[in-house]
Parts: sequence; structure tokens; C-alpha cells
Amino acid sequence: MSKVCQITGKSVITGNNVSHSKRRTKRKFYPNLFVKKFYVPEEDAWITLKVSAAGIRNIDKRGISACLKDAKEKGFLA
Repeated sequence: MSKVCQITGKSVITGNNVSHSKRRTKRKFYPNLFVKKFYVPEEDAWITLKVSAAGIRNIDKRGISACLKDAKEKGFLA
């Protein structure tokens, strides 16, 4: 599976390691992902999502149904 949040769309980005002598080498910044189950009362079912920490906070604040609707509109969720 790819390292992309299914709610926020956060993914791997690239940058540089910078040493004390300012020498730069490429590196990757990975999102803080978790595989987590959520209960959707409208469907009376459990779904498993790969979500970032920010995505989990979003779900806690707005609710799973609203977040799933937005993710489908933006194309993050298949």
C-alpha cells in the first residue's frame, strides 16, 4: 500500500538532509500514518482506513461521515 492518508491526502514529500557543513543529501519525509478501524453508523459497518494523525483529529472533530464525504469528493478515497 502507498503511504498516503485516505482522509487528508497527505503523502511522502522530499527534501534534504543538511549536515553541519551544509552538505545536502536527498531524504524523504513520511506522513504519520496509522491503520485504524472506524464505525460508520449510517452503513452499520466498520471500515478500515489508513489515516494520518491529522486525519484522526479531523474525524474526531467533524465526524466520520462528513470526512468520508469530503475525501470521496477530493478523490482521496477510492
